[in-house]
Amino acid sequence: MNEKTTISVVQCTPKWNDRAANYQLLTDLLTPLSTDVIVLPELCTTGYSFLTTAEAEAAAETPSVLAAFFMPFSLEKRSVIVAGFAERAPEGVYNSAIIVLPDGTFRVYRKTHLFFKEKQCFLEGNTGFFTVKHPDKDCVIGVMVCYDWRFPESARTLALQGADLIVCPSNLVTTVWEIGMKARALENSVYVATANRCGTESRLLNDGSTQSLSFTGKSVLYDPAGLTLTQADLEENCVLTGEIDVLKSRNKHFNALNNIFDDRRPNFYGL
Repeated sequence: MNEKTTISVVQCTPKWNDRAANYQLLTDLLTPLSTDVIVLPELCTTGYSFLTTAEAEAAAETPSVLAAFFMPFSLEKRSVIVAGFAERAPEGVYNSAIIVLPDGTFRVYRKTHLFFKEKQCFLEGNTGFFTVKHPDKDCVIGVMVCYDWRFPESARTLALQGADLIVCPSNLVTTVWEIGMKARALENSVYVATANRCGTESRLLNDGSTQSLSFTGKSVLYDPAGLTLTQADLEENCVLTGEIDVLKSRNKHFNALNNIFDDRRPNFYGL
């Protein structure tokens, strides 16, 4: 019997530079959930609008702090929890995602492709792409963060590592990502879950003016055919739920004679 894996995709509006409020928001969102996988947006404990390395360093936290917060939820619910955060490291700050597992362990993925002014604040990620297996479920999960979607190699690397589900904590500000994410699911025959934030984030600048940035919401779960299983609206704080069927994600056959992985000819792809 094929036991399906359940997932919650959380869309919310973190407050800029208000850690206490954001941890309370996450507590309120996580408490009622009971799914096998929970994915939260990028930088969900701090907000997004950093302009300098110093600002990012002031807000950053070590992975152990995040793990201490998320681990009780993970253990109680037997959930893999993936959440974006500003990671403090000896060499600087990374835009990262923590992956908390219900076996009491955690891992950290550091965003590979930095977007726009993130390059002024964060170090380029150096973990590479990797997958984790749910300790209780026959489901392999790959992680990328936001702008990583723009590079087909990101999702393909995870799919070739055996990912059934690719989760993508995000702070997306355009709408073109919907086309790209759908393609990432279809071209790899995997489930793709995008947890985007919503709302408008405003902050004061040194000259007294206000900078505002609006996010596009519409968090979504795509199936291995690139079809939309469930999607949020533009503005609402909400939780989407869905199911992952690994029999679908592991079937790479396009027809009786074509398998999208077996048919690859990587010796011709190098540039």
